[in-house]
Amino acid sequence: MTPGETVRREHVRFAGHQGVTLAADRWAPSGAERRTVLLLPGGGQTRRSWSRTAERLAAEGWPAIAMDARGHGDSEWSPAGAYGLDDFVADLHAVVDQLGAPPVVVGASLGGRTALAAEGESPGLLAGLVLVDITHRVDRTGQARVRRFLESAPNGFGSLDEAAAAVDAYRPRRGGRRNLDGLRKNLRRRADGRWYWHWDPGFLTFAADARNSDETRLTQAARHVTIPTLLVRGRHSDIVPPAAAAELLDLIPSAELVEVAAGHMIAGDDNDVFTARLCEFLAKRVP
Repeated sequence: MTPGETVRREHVRFAGHQGVTLAADRWAPSGAERRTVLLLPGGGQTRRSWSRTAERLAAEGWPAIAMDARGHGDSEWSPAGAYGLDDFVADLHAVVDQLGAPPVVVGASLGGRTALAAEGESPGLLAGLVLVDITHRVDRTGQARVRRFLESAPNGFGSLDEAAAAVDAYRPRRGGRRNLDGLRKNLRRRADGRWYWHWDPGFLTFAADARNSDETRLTQAARHVTIPTLLVRGRHSDIVPPAAAAELLDLIPSAELVEVAAGHMIAGDDNDVFTARLCEFLAKRVP
């Protein structure tokens, strides 16, 4: 199949851990299919962050599934407020069981941490691993900055322009005029007329709980990863310092590193370059 051919998109759902329903979009190639690529967004993001990447993957012959994490986008909120790393890992196990074959997982931030823990603690669960600006350890100052951003608008925004200004303040390097239609997909307008991020505020307990980014646990997990692995680091990342990237390559001998001119939010900052690097990795390393 050659790039540019028609792909089919459909909405699908998966049964997650403890009965939480997970929403996803699947892009299917029109011809012969390769291995499925499962795309997991970062905390506070929705599956729509991966739309362009998923469409490109399908055009290259890779069935691509972009999924909302529990409590995000169109996935169900956990009635018990269960948003620990173990809950996200259990969701990934449940989805892989339903796929019927190990996928390649592309995970940004929270999604990557989930996939790293899942594969390292259950080797062979996945066929390939792509960590998007996340490693076994993070810069705590940068992590605190992300948490402040997630907590910054408990009462929503008065307009999409106000929301865009908040995002631009968090990502000052991006520059240029933001596409409000794209931003609208990650927000919901409630009865009070204000715009709110499309995730459960209860998720904020994840970022506040240090156990969910436990360096000892994730280091041990990384030591057990033997599948083809790609770390994509943003050159301007305030989450993954260069030393952490180098450490990960030592922990995972099967890993390779690429850097792109972006910050932590690579899928939005440098999507086309990231997707090109991802397609190269898949074609070269994944059977």
